[in-house]
Amino acid sequence: MSVAATGLVIGCGLAGIAVMTAVVTVAADRVGRRRTLIFVSLLTAVGFIAATSTARLPLLIPAAFIGMLNGMGRDRGPAGTLEQAILPETADATRRTWTLAWYNLTLDCGHALGGLAAALPASHRLMFTLCAGSAVISVIPYAALSKRVELASIPPAAMPAVEDRETNHAVTKLAALFGIDSLGGGFLSSALIAYWFFERYGFSERELAMLFFAARMLNAASHVGAAWLAKRIGLLNTMVLTHFPSSVLLMAAPAAPSGALAAALFLGRESLVEMDVPTRQSYVMAIVPPHRRTYASGVTNLTRTVGWAVGPPIAGVVMQYVVLAAPLFIGGSMKILYDIVLYRSFRHVRPPEERPTPQTARL
Repeated sequence: MSVAATGLVIGCGLAGIAVMTAVVTVAADRVGRRRTLIFVSLLTAVGFIAATSTARLPLLIPAAFIGMLNGMGRDRGPAGTLEQAILPETADATRRTWTLAWYNLTLDCGHALGGLAAALPASHRLMFTLCAGSAVISVIPYAALSKRVELASIPPAAMPAVEDRETNHAVTKLAALFGIDSLGGGFLSSALIAYWFFERYGFSERELAMLFFAARMLNAASHVGAAWLAKRIGLLNTMVLTHFPSSVLLMAAPAAPSGALAAALFLGRESLVEMDVPTRQSYVMAIVPPHRRTYASGVTNLTRTVGWAVGPPIAGVVMQYVVLAAPLFIGGSMKILYDIVLYRSFRHVRPPEERPTPQTARL
């Protein structure tokens, strides 16, 4: 397929993820979190099987949408929305960020191993089949989750109207900002960045596999670093002060005279860009009451997914018909804008563990 057609398929898969994320946000707590996670895993397997079955766009586009075919190189689905709502309930405020950091470290280690596996001599059809198989296997641990993951019913009297309005306002503002960030991220999908390295510097599939394995390992390590840093300078500061320079590094990559230097700049970016993930998740879950966590996680993840879905088709067209490296500049600029506005809007909104106690306030 052409790069424009590839971007279109990636966008349709992400659009399917967005729709299912909206469904999960509204219905998962009523239907049951375990049942929803199992259903989503089976749909994901359908998407990968479709990729093994046809290369015809009229068939692949609806199959990518229904099966939520993911071209982002990491988990960007409705399952993550539910998992991010469930995990903070397993830890107190002081351990919430660390819990999410280890969760994201586990995800990125899986992504790294998947990227490394792409270096093995095998057909693309076999690789997609293995992806479908792993999605089916994930049903087993989801089914084994205890009933504690389900949301306990909350009497209406326990949900003050003022608290709900404040939650809705904060979540709406965060969702809008995350939409800007994810639209920039849509221009920087792993599939399109891999294509850029392939066309600009002639990287082979094996070299790309090694590059993205290293990138995911750096992502994984950065999650632990983010939790350590957030303990010292705060969640929001960690999000912004690591995310901003990562975009600068990526925008510098097209000027690199060699593939080795471009790869080094890309890896420098990857060592920082994911540090806002566990801190962002922890921050959102901290500033809303527990019974609104699925809602907050769903709405913010939905806007992120919509942005990711919109970005790749536009980026594919720009790469093919304008400038090959244009998405790196566009995506990086949007992410920098997001960092600036996020800090200005939320620098005074602190999670419970960062608020001054009566004793420290007197000091």
